[in-house]
Amino acid sequence: MMPGLLRTIAVLLVAGILLGAPATAQLGNDWSPQTFTLSNGMRAVVLPDHRAPVVTHMIWYRVGSADEVRGKSGLAHFLEHLMFKATKDRPAGEYSKIVARNGGQDNAATWLDYTNYHFRVAKDRLQLMMRMEADRMVNLQLADTEVLPERGVVQEERRQNVDSSPAAILDELVYAKLFAGHPYAVPVIGRMDEVAKLTRADAVDWYRTWYGPENAILVVSGDMTAAELKPLAEAIYGAIPRRGDLKVRAWPPVKPITESAEVVYRDPKVSQATWSRNWLGVKMGHPDAAALQVGMQVLAGGRTSRFYRELVEGGKAVMAHGSSSEMEAAGTLAINLTPAQGTSVEDIRAASVLITNRFLDQGPTAEELTRAKSMLAAEAVFRRDNQMDMANWYGAMLTAGMSIRQIVDQDARIASVTAADVKAAMNRYLRGPRYVDSLLAPVTP
Repeated sequence: MMPGLLRTIAVLLVAGILLGAPATAQLGNDWSPQTFTLSNGMRAVVLPDHRAPVVTHMIWYRVGSADEVRGKSGLAHFLEHLMFKATKDRPAGEYSKIVARNGGQDNAATWLDYTNYHFRVAKDRLQLMMRMEADRMVNLQLADTEVLPERGVVQEERRQNVDSSPAAILDELVYAKLFAGHPYAVPVIGRMDEVAKLTRADAVDWYRTWYGPENAILVVSGDMTAAELKPLAEAIYGAIPRRGDLKVRAWPPVKPITESAEVVYRDPKVSQATWSRNWLGVKMGHPDAAALQVGMQVLAGGRTSRFYRELVEGGKAVMAHGSSSEMEAAGTLAINLTPAQGTSVEDIRAASVLITNRFLDQGPTAEELTRAKSMLAAEAVFRRDNQMDMANWYGAMLTAGMSIRQIVDQDARIASVTAADVKAAMNRYLRGPRYVDSLLAPVTP
């Protein structure tokens, strides 16, 4: 589809969303999810998009790094790597080779709340890929000759992506403060000293404790319908018996922040300071989630936001960005600022506080409210133009416990947010000394 045409369609769609019209049909494609559940408890969601004979297939397990036991951080991510090793029928590494030989791409991801495995292939190759996915769900064979070298790969991944990145190191420190006493405080990739001690027995125990059809959600987006997928899923995944003894996650509640804190990280690799303020937000599906998304869009969500107009266009900052994100147990609200040359961190912090407090006192104008909702609606339209984005969108929310109805109603909830909703929600979470400030800065002489 031509980008210009897509943008025109997006504008028309946004207008429909804001007027309350359904946004589930585009150019003859029906994006409405189709669902079914197999007899072993495995849930399936199909997101049809018939523009090309291609499908994106994702298996989501409702287990992530936050489910790890003390002292074994990184175990969820470690097993993600090991899931590409040998099964009873295939040698290590063969899974990805077969996907590539059939013109597809595959990968996996681990987060606090979930682990997923995905591939994208031509529709006529789907059955073969599903059989391989079912094979490694139950037939993984791990040997020390494969486990120990892969542990080294994970350690090197941490060195490259975290230990050599000042921003990533600071992120870990901020999460440790925001979620003190909760599993979200532990890095997803794990702590280096704990990863170094992970064993084959740890990996096998994790696999047997969490991996099974009743703890998995199948999401397929692309040139597929539930009527087509269900017979395949029943024959391939439905043949896997329910484990019946899988663990059920149990987390302590996230503790509220009662007083402000600051985290500072200085590094020779940093040439320009960045300052952030971080608050605890809400979990997925919370009644305040939509209002907070709209509020953060108005406050710091792009070139039309208050922060950008007052600080970047005002010459005090070179970057201003804010966000609201939700996870299963809680969420985060954040504002990130990079001072311009000649502006100190103290000045940018003071300006940030003034802008935020003014917004909390006033709430959004009618124009700001409409513009923010339009931008969020446009994001939803563009997300629907990408199979992987749609599968990720649904999978992340489903593994966090949201229902299909709640996901489908996201657009309507955004459209129904009022200025009073935004003002009330933003005051509930941003007012008072309940934040963690962070500073990424050069090493002082």
